[in-house]
Amino acid sequence: MITVQLSEANFEYDIHSLVKAFYDKEDVKVFADTEKIKELEEERTPLFHMEVSYIYAGSNEKAVPAQEKEQSQESTDKIHFEIWKIEAGEKKQQAQAEVLVDFSNRKETKNKLKQTLYQMLVKYTKKKLPWGTLTGIRPTKIPMAMLEEGKTEAEIHQYMKETYYASEEKTSLSIDIAKRELELLKKIDYEKGYSLYIGIPFCPSICLYCSFSSSPIGIWKNQADAYLDALEKEIDFTAEACKDRVLNTIYIGGGTPTTLTAQQLDRLLTKVEESFDFSGLLEYTVEAGRPDSITEEKLAVLRKHDISRISINPQTMKQETLDFIGRHHTVQQTIESFQLARKLGFDNINMDLIVGLPEEKLSDVKNTMEKIKELDPDNLTVHSLAIKRAARLRMFRDEHADMHIYNSWETIDLTAQYAKTMGMEPYYLYRQKNMAGNFENVGYAKPGKAGIYNILIMEEKQSIMALGAGASTKYVFDHGKRIERVENVKDIKNYLERIDEMIERKRESFALYMK
Repeated sequence: MITVQLSEANFEYDIHSLVKAFYDKEDVKVFADTEKIKELEEERTPLFHMEVSYIYAGSNEKAVPAQEKEQSQESTDKIHFEIWKIEAGEKKQQAQAEVLVDFSNRKETKNKLKQTLYQMLVKYTKKKLPWGTLTGIRPTKIPMAMLEEGKTEAEIHQYMKETYYASEEKTSLSIDIAKRELELLKKIDYEKGYSLYIGIPFCPSICLYCSFSSSPIGIWKNQADAYLDALEKEIDFTAEACKDRVLNTIYIGGGTPTTLTAQQLDRLLTKVEESFDFSGLLEYTVEAGRPDSITEEKLAVLRKHDISRISINPQTMKQETLDFIGRHHTVQQTIESFQLARKLGFDNINMDLIVGLPEEKLSDVKNTMEKIKELDPDNLTVHSLAIKRAARLRMFRDEHADMHIYNSWETIDLTAQYAKTMGMEPYYLYRQKNMAGNFENVGYAKPGKAGIYNILIMEEKQSIMALGAGASTKYVFDHGKRIERVENVKDIKNYLERIDEMIERKRESFALYMK
């Protein structure tokens, strides 16, 4: 555990994220409440204790506008950092740093805070982070915006180095991906276009690391048709509301859509076809996802409805790991499902992998990559394990106290090398909170096989109408400069009971969006 005491509640997220990036295996507790920090430290001695003091100009307790300040250092806002070790009840200072700021300029203050904290932690830990101070989930947005402004790659490299301390390697990766994304997004109508997400919140079983809005199909099997009834109401509203707009991509995810029966899948896809104009459709994806949910009959339904892209997601090709994390399928089922999809004519198949799964070493990841290489998918998404708050792996931490996670940059590089040998290039990238290490998730694709929806959801360039339990509609204004969200309830029972309320909320928000 690491405790961080603030002189006031400010910049908590930024401080927590950066300290966590250096100490991913530690609980980082950030509070302005002195008593709360004291209680935590009485229960357990922290690895270290940090204090962050916000010092305002002069004797004022509030930030003073820049134009009213004198130029002397004494009348300048400051942030002071200290790291202390607690040994036998005694505090011993280990490091300190201070930066002059202007609290009336929050964005610049945040940058200076993170830069100073980062430099202090680099000195204290004697290690650097490849992404520097960048702790947000969309690092490619920065080079993409700069490329759109006409900046050169050299200028972007300089800016990323000076502002965020990002490494040359990661800056180059983000620039390369941003360039590919911009090329792919040339086909997209941001102003009149939109994308459609449909969530099926059922899975064969719930994985140990999962925090998505999904439930075991065994519990909801008799309610699946009722769920489709509610979903069809949302489809009717959305089709009418968006009748004058261009539908660019459709993504049916979850959960696992193929937990539905072949007849239910056919019902859903038929409803979508009958409701929307496909003349501007560039991509239609269905997550087949779990191999234990895939049958030839279901794949035949997807083919009948001209689904252009599917995912078959093994996560790993190590059977012991699959058993441990609660995926009730075998490695052989993954291989057979993939081969069956190829036999039926699917020519754009994605496979998802997770690196950093419990007890998986580099040799295990290499074995997985060898098996994936033999199957030769069209795109590959490599996720670094993110143990979110809702995941059972976090909830039942004591039960898995002896669990080891071995993810490293060597593992990330290995997957990148394999993707390259399979003729794939990285085309989208994002990061997550609570990752097991300061890593990233990367999507790789062969030429012409990149997932457009994946880019749209990450770069927030286009509005996405999201349907189903737990789905979040995202209205994008001015090419992503402003985002408004309307979220459906996550609980399936609530969704079924409150579907009319969900639609009315969307009706009101859509009217505002169209103004």
